[in-house]
Amino acid sequence: MITVENLIGGKFSTTDLSLVDRSPSDGSIIASIPRTKSIDDAVEAANDAFESWSALSLNERADWLDKIANALESKSDELARLEALDTGKPLDVALNIDAKRSILNFRFFADFGRNMPAETFEMENATNFVIRKPVGIVGLISPWNLPLYLLSWKIAPALLMGNCIIAKPSEITPLTAHFLAQVCTEIGLPAGVLNIVHGLGPEVGHAIVSHPRIRAISFTGGTSTGRMVAATAAPMFKKLSLELGGKNASIVLEDADLEITIPGVVRASFLNSGQICLCGSKVLVHEDIYEEFIPLYLKAVADFNIGPVISEEHAQKVLSYIELAKQEGGEILAGGNRSNRLGAWIEPTVIAGLSHLSRTASEEIFGPVVTIHKFSTDEEALDMANCTEYGLAGSVWSKTRGMEVAKRVESGMVWVNTWLHRDLRVPFGGIKNSGVGREGGMWSIGFFSEAINICQMQH
Repeated sequence: MITVENLIGGKFSTTDLSLVDRSPSDGSIIASIPRTKSIDDAVEAANDAFESWSALSLNERADWLDKIANALESKSDELARLEALDTGKPLDVALNIDAKRSILNFRFFADFGRNMPAETFEMENATNFVIRKPVGIVGLISPWNLPLYLLSWKIAPALLMGNCIIAKPSEITPLTAHFLAQVCTEIGLPAGVLNIVHGLGPEVGHAIVSHPRIRAISFTGGTSTGRMVAATAAPMFKKLSLELGGKNASIVLEDADLEITIPGVVRASFLNSGQICLCGSKVLVHEDIYEEFIPLYLKAVADFNIGPVISEEHAQKVLSYIELAKQEGGEILAGGNRSNRLGAWIEPTVIAGLSHLSRTASEEIFGPVVTIHKFSTDEEALDMANCTEYGLAGSVWSKTRGMEVAKRVESGMVWVNTWLHRDLRVPFGGIKNSGVGREGGMWSIGFFSEAINICQMQH
C-alpha cells in the first residue's frame, strides 16, 4: 500500500488522521493519505519562499518548468501506471492522454513564457510599459477525473509567473500529485515554492479558499462546489477562476461524414468513461440520417474500451440516472447495467426516446451514459443544445455548415468535425453555470499575474 504524504516547505509529512484511497477497478485499498485540516504551515512555507522565487527571471522559472517536464517524461511509464491504478482508466489512456498532457503542460508554458512579447504602448510624448508581477500565494484545487493533467495545467503557469502554490488534489485520486511532489524534490525545486496538501474539500479545501493570505483561487470541479468556493472567495476580493460542470451536445447534421463522425462522437461520449467535463453526453442527430446513424454508433460503442467509474458511490449515482431514464420513458439501446466484475464498472449506456428537457438529458451525470435525440432543423438542434443551465463545450459534425452552427452554440468551446483537439494557446472555460474566467495561453498568464502599467514621459 502506498503512503501518500503532504509536501510542505520541501519536506514530506503526514497527519494524525488519515483517509483511504480505493481502487475503482476492484474496490481494494491502495493508499493512505493525510486528512489535513490546517494549512498555516504551508502558507508560512510559501511566504518564506516567495521573495527568492519571484526574484528569478521569467526565463529562469521557465527553465524550472522544463526540468519538471524532463523528470516526469523520464518516468512517464510509472506516472501512467499510478494514474491508471488510481482512476481505473485503461493504461494506454493514462499514458497517451494523462501522462503525455501533464508533461506537455509544463513544457508548453516554459516555451510560452520565453516567447511572450513585451507589452508596450506608445503615446505622442510617453511610453507605457506593462509589467507582470506575481499575485503571491495561490490556491489550486483540482478534480479526480484527470488528476495530474488538470493539476499541472494550473501549477505550470502559476510557477512561471513567480507565484508560490498551495495545491489540493482530489482525495479520491492523490497518487500522481504525490508522485509530482517526489519528482520536484528530487530535482531540487526550491522548498516552499510548491506545497501539496491532501484531505477533504470541506476541511483543507475550505481552509485554502478562506485563508486571507492566499490571493487567488483556481478551482476545477462541480458547479455546486464552485458556488461555495465563489461565496467564500469573492467577498475577500480574491482572483477567482472556476471551471465547472457541463452538459454538452454533439450535433450531427444531415451532411455529416459518418466515417469521421461515428468514431468522433463515440469518443466524445465515452472517453474516460464519460468522466470528462467536455464529454458530449447529449447526441443530437438529424432525422434524415438517424436510422443510418444509430446502428453504426451502437456498434462503435460496443467496441469502445472503457474503465470503471471512479468509485462505488459515483457508480450508484450513475445507475440512479439510468433508472430515472427508464421512469422518464427512455429506451435503453445499449448497456444500462453494471458489468459482472469487481469494482465500479458500468456498461456504456445509450438511451433514446427522452425529451431533451428530461432530467436525464439535462443534468450532468458524469459517467458512461448518453442520451440520443432526433431533430429536423438547425433551429431545433440549437434549442436542444442550448436549453441547459451549462455552457462549457460542444461539437458540430457537418461537411458544409459546421462553423455556421457552431457560432450559435452557447458554450465556451465548440469543435467542428473533431473533439478534444486542444491548442493550449486558446481560451479554455465555460459560460452560464459552467464557470467564470478562462485558462490557457495568455489567459492563464493574466490570471496568475498582476498587470502593472508604468507610464514614462519622454523629454
